Amino acid sequence: MDRIRITGGRPLHGEIPISGAKNATLPLMIASLLTDKTLVLDNVPHLADVVQLQRILNNHGVDVMLSGKRSGDADNKGQTVKISAEKIVDTTAPYELVSKMRASFWVIAPLVARMGEARVSLPGGCAIGTRPVDLLIMALERLGAKIDIEGGYAIARAPRGLRGGEIVFPKVTVGGTHVAVMAAALAQGTTVIENAACEPEITDVADCLVKMGARISGAGTRQIVIEGVSSLSGARHSVLPDRIETGTYAMAVAMTGGDVLLQGARAELLQSALDVLVQVGATVTATNEGVRVARNGAGIAPVDVTTEPFPGFPTDLQAQLMALMTRARGTSHITETIFENRFMHVQELARLGARISLDGQTATIEGVERLKGAPVMATDLRASVSLVIAALAAEGETVVNRVYHLDRGFERLEEKLGQCGAAIERISG
Repeated sequence: MDRIRITGGRPLHGEIPISGAKNATLPLMIASLLTDKTLVLDNVPHLADVVQLQRILNNHGVDVMLSGKRSGDADNKGQTVKISAEKIVDTTAPYELVSKMRASFWVIAPLVARMGEARVSLPGGCAIGTRPVDLLIMALERLGAKIDIEGGYAIARAPRGLRGGEIVFPKVTVGGTHVAVMAAALAQGTTVIENAACEPEITDVADCLVKMGARISGAGTRQIVIEGVSSLSGARHSVLPDRIETGTYAMAVAMTGGDVLLQGARAELLQSALDVLVQVGATVTATNEGVRVARNGAGIAPVDVTTEPFPGFPTDLQAQLMALMTRARGTSHITETIFENRFMHVQELARLGARISLDGQTATIEGVERLKGAPVMATDLRASVSLVIAALAAEGETVVNRVYHLDRGFERLEEKLGQCGAAIERISG
């Protein structure tokens, strides 16, 4: 099993190309099931989760062709994926595939919308909390699907097709919004989604669906209206840049010092996080090329942050901010409101010398003068990269184990950091 070895203490200088967003790529690939025509996605990142979703789509009879960069392409240009779901040969998504990636449960929406039926395994446990699918099921039921839970599978039936309806989410849910929008695109009549998620990835998927012929308005707001159509066509769409990767590298620069241009990043996708970095003491500048982040000489200031749905501070950057605050000159507080059990990185950060105490969903971080390298273990995707950020500033050597979590969401991480001066390498086996 691969590990990553880091020797801390080096500031970062240079350029880091930002990849396409994982959290948009996955639902975009799933949306290909809505049409028998070819969907072409550009700027798709090379990630383990993308490969896993390809296996799931293949299981349904979908042809997926991947191609890399061509001569003359920019460094931050990802791969192109051509997806053709001309014939869906199987409407079952089995446990052995769905259990490896929770977002794959979302295939239930396009399958029942287009085929009138779907049998999808419930995704099972999750390291950062229950993350139930009840709101996703509720959304499909509001559109006329009959759903039974049998033997660990959600079985959805709509033999005469879905029909438009009103979906009111009791709390903001990104997964529920994705499912509702995809299902409503082929439903008969009008669907109104209230308390919808506003994340940029929702808007990106809706933009792609509109290119495919869907009639969607309001994406990016709390109310989305969809006029159902009988069928969708193919389209070509470029995945938006990954705001979580952007924020992660921005915090790495704030942690180590230095000056890095995050190529292709879009500041408006994570303005709340960038505002926090300015409070911390970093200089953040949006340019035509991306976002430049620098911290030269000044200490790291403590902050108090609460995670919130977009446009608030993202839960997916909470662990990274906590790593940064371990070196702050003072006491910080981070309150997690989106997921329970999302503080599992605390014990691993403590191995590096961090002083963190927990009270329910709030972490209190007392900044320390120095961190010291140690072997640590990744527990989930975002927690694993928080250990990398801490290790970049720790004295001596840190070895991060179980880095397959990193490979799920960060493309060429050690290469990107290494090009900016970090002493980081992957150890295979």
